[in-house]
Amino acid sequence: MRSRSFLEITGPLYAPPQDLPGGGRGFSGTLNPAEARQSQGKKLRALLARKGTVLCVLGTPTASATQWMDDAGVEAAFVGTSILFNRYGALPDTGLVTTSESIWAAKFIAESCRFPIILDGDTGHGGPAAVRRLVQECIEIGLAGIRIDDQEIEAKRSTGDGGIQIVPRQQAVERYQAAVKAKNEMDPDFVIMAQCYAREAANGGMDELLARLPLYESAGGVDWVQFTRPRSVEEIRRARAVVKGPFSAMQGDLPKALTIKEHADLGLNAKWATGWPGSVMTAAARRAVDEFKGKGDAFVIDQDAQRSNARRG
Repeated sequence: MRSRSFLEITGPLYAPPQDLPGGGRGFSGTLNPAEARQSQGKKLRALLARKGTVLCVLGTPTASATQWMDDAGVEAAFVGTSILFNRYGALPDTGLVTTSESIWAAKFIAESCRFPIILDGDTGHGGPAAVRRLVQECIEIGLAGIRIDDQEIEAKRSTGDGGIQIVPRQQAVERYQAAVKAKNEMDPDFVIMAQCYAREAANGGMDELLARLPLYESAGGVDWVQFTRPRSVEEIRRARAVVKGPFSAMQGDLPKALTIKEHADLGLNAKWATGWPGSVMTAAARRAVDEFKGKGDAFVIDQDAQRSNARRG
């Protein structure tokens, strides 16, 4: 018998309205989240399986921004720990965000859109039992998938930070096996994604990455693997050659960012652009604050008057 989930203990976070804005977003009063969004894993798998088409995965800085993204035709998005919780809590991406906090935030975002949502599962927030419960709760709130990394829990670092340590191969495999077993029991279409930090880890390297990627697919059973911080296009090619299924790569250490065509030519199934929406919002807010700093209250009053008058026609 599995342990009770966060939602079973707390009850619904809020009662959804019968007539949701946007026509079909989230779930109606006649459906529970699992029934309303049960096809999200299938949808994500279909998006990844398109031949010659690269899926662009954006980040979700807020639920309202996610609604705008839905209206704009975004196909899939990621609830990232640093994307969301650094914005609202100024928390570093070092494992401080709990399972309950992640599920709480992801539920609002999943209910605000029609497209598939992937949760940042960090290290799984514990051993295999914790990973199992995390996956179960993701499925219960209607997410399409989860990304789990192979870092050590106690030494968790943000991508690109120094001092990253990866767990032994067998420990990582057991982490992924627990996730796969949990999803197979509840929703086999739910997507398990492995984030491999071996290339940039202090106790890793390129050879270790090339050994782990296929291991996570075969022994771990994951559906999708991701290469963090490749340093060249050639490294991406070498990694793609050992991966059979869906594959993506982050680009922070590449000499230049890849175009969509270059993604497709390299056999990458997805473009990881999760920081873009939040960076656009932050840049706009910073420009406004800088103007306020120079002009003071008059700037806010004048801007507010312009917006108000524009609405009135």
